[in-house]
Amino acid sequence: MKFGLRKPSIKKRLAARTSLKRYVRHRLGLKVPAGLGWVTDPKRAAYNRVYQRTTAGIEDLAPHGTRRSSRASRVAAVLMAVLILYLFAKVFL
Repeated sequence: MKFGLRKPSIKKRLAARTSLKRYVRHRLGLKVPAGLGWVTDPKRAAYNRVYQRTTAGIEDLAPHGTRRSSRASRVAAVLMAVLILYLFAKVFL
């Protein structure tokens, strides 16, 4: 399991949003309501939940509008602390 920052990939982002599977599912109305991933694929839902809570992307660090969400603030604070400790250790040790 990854911990820390996710590397943004424009190629993967576009591929996910323009796939034939996504197009067919949306056109036929076969989408499952948000939060029901535990019903359709519990193993993937558990993995995704842990992954989303232990990693952060560029979007999570940038402020959205005038206020940040509390999760984004916590993630940004933890990542900044880890970065500072890493740089400190690299310079002084």
